[in-house]
Amino acid sequence: MEDYKDGSVSAEDIISQLSILPYQDLGFAKVDHHRAIRKGFPEVIYGSGKTPKQIYDIAASLLQASDKLLVTRASREIFKYIKNKIADAKFDSDSKTIVVNRADHEKKIKGVVVASAGTADISVASEAAITAELMGCEVKKEFDVGVAGLHRLIDRLPSLRKATVVIAVAGMDGVLPSVLGGLLQAPIIAVPTSIGYGAGREGLSPLLTMLNSCSPGVAVVNIDNGFGAGYIAAIIARQGN
Repeated sequence: MEDYKDGSVSAEDIISQLSILPYQDLGFAKVDHHRAIRKGFPEVIYGSGKTPKQIYDIAASLLQASDKLLVTRASREIFKYIKNKIADAKFDSDSKTIVVNRADHEKKIKGVVVASAGTADISVASEAAITAELMGCEVKKEFDVGVAGLHRLIDRLPSLRKATVVIAVAGMDGVLPSVLGGLLQAPIIAVPTSIGYGAGREGLSPLLTMLNSCSPGVAVVNIDNGFGAGYIAAIIARQGN
């Protein structure tokens, strides 16, 4: 409407955009263009199980109405297909995400810290970090600070105590969130990962550990759900600013 007011778009353009505002039906998908208005962030594409063309068609639709795009669980093959059509798309090999960010001069919100127990948890931790960053947060990363070497975590406490919210990512025994919950005032978003040996049951053991945490202030998302944790952390950081 501001563009219409200053004459950069026509009434016909406005009508065309309003006609697909609730959602755009692509046949195989109904793209929710209204989500950015409701939630403050556009719809995110879950890449697993979709073809490269399906992902591109959804992405192209979203970018007509948004300056940001996030695709999670994407392969390098999918990225190559997208990159040929969306030149400013970027791929993060750790988190397996595709990002487009056309928001210029965005002021970053401080206070989000992502901590991972081990190096093997970095993939999920990176997904959380990239999600929060794209949602306008400045994210500090504290990786490989698990309780098997507790001195590593203690060394990082000065940084962690400045956080508004901490995402704690851990597999194996999943104890890191409980330890952080006992040391910090900030809320802890616990993310269990599927890293570990057989009895870990692909993340079920750390999930149960985190759900049974005796440290107050710890909340838990699903196994390997870095995206969900990053999204919640960004919302908390926004409210704190």
